[in-house]
Amino acid sequence: MMLPKVLILNGPNLNLLGTREPEIYGRATLADLAAACEQRAVALGLAIDFRQSNHEGELVDWIQGSRGTHGAIIINAAAYTHTSVAILDALSALEMPIIEVHLSNIFRREAFRHHSYVSAVAHGVVCGFGGFGYEMALEAAARLIGTVFANDQPAGSNR
Repeated sequence: MMLPKVLILNGPNLNLLGTREPEIYGRATLADLAAACEQRAVALGLAIDFRQSNHEGELVDWIQGSRGTHGAIIINAAAYTHTSVAILDALSALEMPIIEVHLSNIFRREAFRHHSYVSAVAHGVVCGFGGFGYEMALEAAARLIGTVFANDQPAGSNR
């Protein structure tokens, strides 16, 4: 049986995690985040495709290429979150859950970081929880694409 696949995209400078401004982004490396995501995905009955690029066009190509091959996208567009209409347009063309993730709480940072083009098309946003935010996003993706058992309801659910 083929597991539903989630594309996890990481934008510019995230390849420097663990060394770039660890007081903001933490000490975990991108490889550490990928390993944690892989472990969580297995527990949720998902497969992941974890990628990073510093190039906007490559991110757009990967988003467009996910049509028909992936069940959801988790995206930390990094600086492109605040600047890229091209990424917004590519995401807008998808018919799958999109979850935006940020390691830091972008709303506690510089004012220019408070606007997100990605949020306009995202089903939800997870920010401020460091690398754990990716695992939270995977949980949301599993629920949105229906891999979590029907009797596993979120807290406060009336079902």
